[in-house]
Amino acid sequence: MITTTDLTKVYRSRGRDIAAVDGVSLHVEPGEVYGVIGRSGAGKSTLIRCLNLLERPTSGTVTVDGQDLTALAGRGSRAGRPLRRARTGIGMIFQHFNLLSSRTVQGNVELPLEILGLTRRERRRKALDLLDLVGLAERARAYPAQLSGGQKQRVGIARALAGDPKVLLSDEATSALDPDTTRSVLRLLRDLNQRLGLTVLLITHEMDVVKTVCDSAALMEGGRILESGRVHDLLATPGSRLARELFPFGGEAGADAGAAEGPVTVLDLTFHGEGAARPVVSRLARAHDADVSILGAALDTVAGRQIGRMRIQLPGRPEENAAALAFLREQGLTVETAGPPIAGPPGTLLDKPPAQAAAPDAEAAPAPGAPGTAGSAREDVR
Repeated sequence: MITTTDLTKVYRSRGRDIAAVDGVSLHVEPGEVYGVIGRSGAGKSTLIRCLNLLERPTSGTVTVDGQDLTALAGRGSRAGRPLRRARTGIGMIFQHFNLLSSRTVQGNVELPLEILGLTRRERRRKALDLLDLVGLAERARAYPAQLSGGQKQRVGIARALAGDPKVLLSDEATSALDPDTTRSVLRLLRDLNQRLGLTVLLITHEMDVVKTVCDSAALMEGGRILESGRVHDLLATPGSRLARELFPFGGEAGADAGAAEGPVTVLDLTFHGEGAARPVVSRLARAHDADVSILGAALDTVAGRQIGRMRIQLPGRPEENAAALAFLREQGLTVETAGPPIAGPPGTLLDKPPAQAAAPDAEAAPAPGAPGTAGSAREDVR
């Protein structure tokens, strides 16, 4: 449904070129919710504005629903009729709502319908239907100043749906909302995705957004996509940075090594689905007569499926624990040797600074996200 190929956007600033988006290629399947996550200044906002050509890419292509939008753009700075027509199939919701304070809720939703040339009766009927869809039919005559943040965002979503789009772009739509309201808006987006068959691409710096609503995700830094794929596949990929960011569980690699007699092996385990409820670690301890130390653990739900991660420590070198590792893999777990710990609070991307300067439209600084159920206390299984 959405494909970009070698997409690049370069700005000229103080005599030098800054690549806000640098050779990005991604593919979003029809009907999926796709999240692009990254720190402030990673290039996310520039990328999403390039997808509907609010920002003209310097090079590369953008294809939406089979149409090459970059080919429709022409050479002028203003969008021609073919591009405007193609944009009607793309809705967009914004971080700060962008509602007109002088118009009622209904009037804000009717605005794009006026531009499309619908009659007053048609506009009124469709606006009320859309407000009912997002749960705000009773607030149709209210003004934006009389609404809460969550209600304003619902109006923005209704307005984005006015042109019957196949694609919905979400630019940090929940970052200005409190956690409860964020969950409510995310549930609405998932419901619209399923009921209307919408393809949703959202950008965010909040890991909980990816956990709650995304089918696929991409990690963006310094204008580039570092990693992308189905969320469940990424969680099963050894060495996946996005998996580590999604499920930080504390417990430094080698933190208990000083108290151990001799060398140790520290492993990161990922449990999927029913495997998250099985007593695999206790079975390991019994089957191999091993002293297993649990250094940290996290349990959470991703798109309705339970996922668990655990960091354990075994006595001996990795080659001495080959049988134990084989046992864990036979149980369907993803097993990898633990690397250095990830710094920063869970739920946000604080691993390291971006590789280069931010674009002129740099996003707001990230706020800490809410972690999943996590534990970092040491526990021994004998």
